[in-house]
Amino acid sequence: MNIKNFFIVLLSLLVFTHLSAQTEDNNLVQFSGMILDGTTSELIPVPYTNILIKAKGRGTYSDFTGFFSIVVEKGDVIEFSAVGYKTVEYTIPVELKDNRYSLVQLMTQDTLNLPETIVFPWPSKEHFKLEFLAMDVTSEMQQRALRNVANETLERMRSTVSSDGGEHANYYLRQQARSYYYIGQQPPMNIFNPFAWKQFFDAWQAGDYKKKKK
Repeated sequence: MNIKNFFIVLLSLLVFTHLSAQTEDNNLVQFSGMILDGTTSELIPVPYTNILIKAKGRGTYSDFTGFFSIVVEKGDVIEFSAVGYKTVEYTIPVELKDNRYSLVQLMTQDTLNLPETIVFPWPSKEHFKLEFLAMDVTSEMQQRALRNVANETLERMRSTVSSDGGEHANYYLRQQARSYYYIGQQPPMNIFNPFAWKQFFDAWQAGDYKKKKK
């Protein structure tokens, strides 16, 4: 192959690559919108809704206000699912002329009420009555019960008992939603927040900042 033919082939490959990339870019769509509860007339947001591109196995979720944004392709089938709501599917129109598309997706509640189940440690109410009347509650047991439900004991348990997986996930999602809410701008400082000052003074008067004896 001489140099002239080599440059012709190279130029053809560059043109083909450019056209393929341009076609692929024209097929991409910035898909965004709001997820709202359409069961009632208030249209409240549905936070943390799963938005899945079915054919590609990737997706995102809405923030605390129900907002979402994701890059999709024309013709993609989008699945919306949330706990307590019916799953909804939506197809991105193929004939879109713009590379941006917005949608307000309404979700319908899908609550399943199970029959009530009551579990008793005794076979009947009569047995429970006999056992309850025969129970010997001494003064020591009463004092122990009062100590277990005291405010100091409950506060110590709240501060020492670790959070479970659901609480950790909820905290992470709240932090991420807050970062999305203030994206591109500086978050407000609590020094100008009157509610933060009130919490500070209340904690100061309650003695939360005093050194605790070990």
